[in-house]
Amino acid sequence: MTDKPDLEHLRQWIGRSTQAADFVTAQLVKGLRATLFLPIGEPKPGNAAPFTVHWCLAPPVFPMTELGPDGHPARGGFLPPVPLPRRMWAGGELEFFDALRVGDEVTRTSRIAEVTMKTGSTGVLCFVSVDHLVTTPRGTAIRERQDLVYRDVSAAPSAPAKPAAPPPPAQHRESHMADSVLLFRYSALTFNGHRIHYDRDYVTKVEGYPGLIFHGPMQAALLVEFAAKLHGGAAPKKFSYRGVQPLFDGSEFSVNANDASAGMELWTANSAGQPTMKGTATW
Repeated sequence: MTDKPDLEHLRQWIGRSTQAADFVTAQLVKGLRATLFLPIGEPKPGNAAPFTVHWCLAPPVFPMTELGPDGHPARGGFLPPVPLPRRMWAGGELEFFDALRVGDEVTRTSRIAEVTMKTGSTGVLCFVSVDHLVTTPRGTAIRERQDLVYRDVSAAPSAPAKPAAPPPPAQHRESHMADSVLLFRYSALTFNGHRIHYDRDYVTKVEGYPGLIFHGPMQAALLVEFAAKLHGGAAPKKFSYRGVQPLFDGSEFSVNANDASAGMELWTANSAGQPTMKGTATW
């Protein structure tokens, strides 16, 4: 059992900020389009990139000697040093103002917005919210909040004890295969070393999950692209999402949407039809 985090100490990270810059390249756009089941094409300078291409830009890069046992960088630095060993992307919110395009120089300014803690059925949970502002020389492109959750390795079983309530029938649906190649591709595009996405021995024997875990950001990216496809190609003005339960590799999964009075309700689901991530898009 890991010691309970010192919330007062961790909250000293609130307000800390960092900045990074990168370029949107045609090769990156091709790779992300392929991974998100979009037409690959031959992107040219000025062509719009997938809506969440910023998650592939300027990823933090650390020496191998500074990585923790889970493949993430060792705790501390910009993110608070939460001592709980399991870290996952729990959800967030995106506001889209301008498309990122091939050739754009993109700057991301990040700030620790909040650190909270609660105790639930799975033990102690620590939530860290990070605000991001993504800009180009044209101005603001994306405003984002990311919610990270940390929990103890000795907490309740990784998979939910009982199935989530089934969603309503989907008006719009696409299905794909969640295989290890797809997970590898997205990890490579985002320079994500988290071993739960590619190391089957680690994820099953150390973290206790039944299989490789589908990236939360990739599920969110698929939901955003699906929403835009159903709305004439236009990105939603705002997209909010949260993880419901893990999605594992080895079976079919679906991307679903229903029209709503205020926009669109979206969700990904596993092969049993259980939601794994839910989102809401508004225009």
